[in-house]
Amino acid sequence: MKQKFDVRAIEDRWRRAWEEQGIYRTPEPSTRPKMYVLDFFPYPSGDGLSVGHARNYVPTDVLARYFRMRGHAVLHPMGWDAFGLPAENEALLKRRHPRDTTRDYSANYRRQLRLIGCSYDWSREISTSDPEFYRWTQWGFLLLLRRGLAYRAMGWQWWCPKCRTILANEQVENGRCWRHTDTPVEKRELEQWYVRTTAYADRLLHDLERVDWPEHIKTMQRNWIGRFEEGGTVRYHLHDWLVSRQRYWGAPIPVVYCDQCGIIPVPEHQLPVLLPEVESYEPAGTGRSPLDAMPEFVHTSCPRCTGPARRETDTLDGFADSNWYFLRFADPSYRAGPWNPEAIRYWMPVDWYVGGAEQAIMHLLYARFFTKVLFDEGLIEFEEPFTRLRSQGSMLSPVDGLRMSKSRGNVVTPDEVVDIYGADALRVAVMFIGPFEQDVAWNPAVAAGAARFVRRLYRLLTQPSTHGVGSRASGVAGQRHDVRLRVHQLIKSAGEAIEKFRFNTLISEVMTFLNDVEAWKPQFTGTALWDEMTDTLVRICAPVTPFVAEDAWHTMGREGSVHHAQWPEYDASLVQDVTQTVIIQIDGRVRDRITVPPDADRDTHVQLASARSRVRDAIGKRTVKQVVVVPGKVINFVTIDA
Repeated sequence: MKQKFDVRAIEDRWRRAWEEQGIYRTPEPSTRPKMYVLDFFPYPSGDGLSVGHARNYVPTDVLARYFRMRGHAVLHPMGWDAFGLPAENEALLKRRHPRDTTRDYSANYRRQLRLIGCSYDWSREISTSDPEFYRWTQWGFLLLLRRGLAYRAMGWQWWCPKCRTILANEQVENGRCWRHTDTPVEKRELEQWYVRTTAYADRLLHDLERVDWPEHIKTMQRNWIGRFEEGGTVRYHLHDWLVSRQRYWGAPIPVVYCDQCGIIPVPEHQLPVLLPEVESYEPAGTGRSPLDAMPEFVHTSCPRCTGPARRETDTLDGFADSNWYFLRFADPSYRAGPWNPEAIRYWMPVDWYVGGAEQAIMHLLYARFFTKVLFDEGLIEFEEPFTRLRSQGSMLSPVDGLRMSKSRGNVVTPDEVVDIYGADALRVAVMFIGPFEQDVAWNPAVAAGAARFVRRLYRLLTQPSTHGVGSRASGVAGQRHDVRLRVHQLIKSAGEAIEKFRFNTLISEVMTFLNDVEAWKPQFTGTALWDEMTDTLVRICAPVTPFVAEDAWHTMGREGSVHHAQWPEYDASLVQDVTQTVIIQIDGRVRDRITVPPDADRDTHVQLASARSRVRDAIGKRTVKQVVVVPGKVINFVTIDA
């Protein structure tokens, strides 16, 4: 009896089951190898995700699922960069309180990420606007102050008329605000808080050699930092980080001003300095924060002499939160400090960090700086926070060919794609549509093709095996060997494709293998080799199409979750003989692929290719005039009419 394919029912069933069973909970630190897979901290500043966001989140999810199946302890968390200009500007636009917009947007992001099957450990979710989080952001500022790395000074600063606040140099692009690219910035002289990032310039520059990052991002940082040479500075673009913001929505800077004692840090036991509840939070545009107009917040007592004092009313730049959030994910419930030292020793540094290149000279630079400060303080044992960095290309809209943006009205949402094709099809499409690091245009036809692939995969895996049918293949020893070679090569190539972020290659390999298995079904169904083929296929597809793989796994009679199953191992001695994949063409069109030993001669290439049923079918009644062989690469059968 053919298994009914109801994609919506399948996905709804397993979403509920996974949450109830908590199968993605992060294990406690142990002797197991660890893998920390992290996405860039998203701003909950819009009303939802686009399929462009899925180009980031789906590949990292595949990576996390793959390493779980490889036996690693995986930390794959998610949270919200909820403080700062982007969130507050969105709230101003919607005429709502940023507390409410960030709460609602975060809930919608969470729903969409669950919709597309991302395997986050939601028990570790954090938000930077939570006092339990930003008390430690304030603690970090006081650490910088104590080490002489935070200071207050007068200076001419960039001012955004729309944001009505000053901006750091890194937040000004071509004379315009990073959040309002249509708005030229101005210069104003104000007394502000700075952080001495320049004190770490040499280390920030030299230690780029220690990380596995894309070269273009390293180059962006090198160019921004510059280098000091005898007699002067060469593109020393790097200035001290200006962290004051004359805005409401941020962590209050934890210092007070006393006429007797000067600038006094708030004692650690008095943290957090809570952001007060307000009805009106609009920036004044006068160079002073809205908090300055709140006497009940401003007036306090000096922690040193107990006399009258005034609180600092500027808030911290949002990047002060994101420069350390990755440490908090190791144990978000820890109360005795900003992070759990035992958890940090196990999980850090981040093994895979994935997000856009636009943060190369902001978040990535600030996070590297603060990590080095913590190392110098003896609080952590590593100097670089992100071992490997990968950056996805943009998803361009089919409407206008520009990057998807809500402001342009050219967004395609995951919801509409999932509603038509299903979550697994969306996942396949965003990986198959092009190389991970390249800009690509969204094409609904790719999603339709992905949906057909998912349906074929499910039907193949869930059709009952007819025992005994494959007995007629028992004498075809050579073909059985060829099939086993193909199975083990898939295992090897799929793992390599995931770890090298070649996700379009991964999908192509799996699609080709599905074609092979469908062709082999009449001969091998019911045999041990058929079971090996389908078992391998469902495990390899589990990170890619988690919903249909889980459903097929249970239909096949397996126990537990496929996502807790072991990634299949390949026979190294077997695959060692199969180091070359050869493309088979008929009159220049690709029809099939085969694997050949590295020392195979021309006749072996032709013999193996001619035995393929798809090659014979493609040639049909035509006459082979010539066979062109490039050993180890391609075989082209040139035909003429019979």
